Order: sequence, then C-alpha cells, then structure tokens
Amino acid sequence: MALSDIDRQLLQRCLSRQGRAWEDFVDRFLGLVIHVINHTAQARSIAIAAHDREDLASEVFMAILADDFGVLRRFRGQSSLATYLTVISRRVVVRELLKRRIVPNPADTAAMTEVADGSLSHEERLANREQVERLLDELQGEDADIVRLFHIEGKSYHEISRQTGVPENSIGPALSRARAKLRRLGNSVGTAASP
Repeated sequence: MALSDIDRQLLQRCLSRQGRAWEDFVDRFLGLVIHVINHTAQARSIAIAAHDREDLASEVFMAILADDFGVLRRFRGQSSLATYLTVISRRVVVRELLKRRIVPNPADTAAMTEVADGSLSHEERLANREQVERLLDELQGEDADIVRLFHIEGKSYHEISRQTGVPENSIGPALSRARAKLRRLGNSVGTAASP
C-alpha cells in the first residue's frame, strides 16, 4: 500500500516542524504503537503493566524523534507510513523488553522456550540478536528470512510460516541448519581473527 496523501502531508509537517504537527502525529499513530506493544508482549507471553505500556510507547516516540526525526527522514514512501512505523515500533519494543528484562509469565515460560533445538530461552534468543545480525549476511534466501523473522523480529513459528509459506513443522529444522551454519561461520571468523 502506498503512502496516503494524509500521511504524506503529516510527514512533511513534522519534518518542517510546523505547529501541532507532532501532536497530530502522536494522535494519529498512538493507537498503532499501543497495538504493536500489546501484540509483541502477547506473542511472547509477557504481561505488561499499564506503566510499562506507557513507557514503551514513550520509547517508540522518542526513537522517532531522535536525530531530528531521523526515522521519518529515512522513510522512502514505498509502503504506508503505518506499515513502516509498525516495523520501527516492534524493533524498539523488543529491544526495550530485553533491556528492561521484562520476562514472560512464569506459567507461560514453557511456551516461550519452544525454539528449534530447545537450548535457547526467549531471552537468549533476543540476546544473540547482535551476533545474528552480524552473521546474517552470510545466509541467503529462505534461511535468512526465517532466521531474521525468528531472532530479529521475534516472530513465532506460526507467524513465520504464515509470512514465508514454509510449513510450520519445517521452521525448527531450518533454524537448526541456519544456526549450525552461523556457528561454523562465527568459529571461522574467530579463528581467522586469532593470531
């Protein structure tokens, strides 16, 4: 979906710092940001308090404001502004959940540790994000998509299956293969860097 005229005008108003533009922006997209926060937390079986939800929403909007609206300036208009802001919001929320160590409900921990080889908890999955991002360039095609969706975006097997068309029962084996390849690549990079 292309950028709507309403959003294009709102974007231009924000970037040119017109009066009330930021307030209008927040009014327009606050519901979307709250939805992303709720969905992201629910997908990870995390119960968040109202004050956490407000803090997370503030973090999202602060990320948008950072670097003189850097996030908005990088928007190319190839999708709707709502789609773009959903991706940005999800990234900020996942990062903040990890940083704040907001963890799943103890009763739901088993659901959160359902990963390909059973050895990574939800927190570990997010913690290795930086390493995954560095090595992800070495993967290609479907494997890269699956790893990115699982480790970077924190999507469930079901969500990945819906998005990629890969059968849900094939996601785990694909992650295991990709993880093994990433480990080999990481080891070879570490070995090459050793004196």
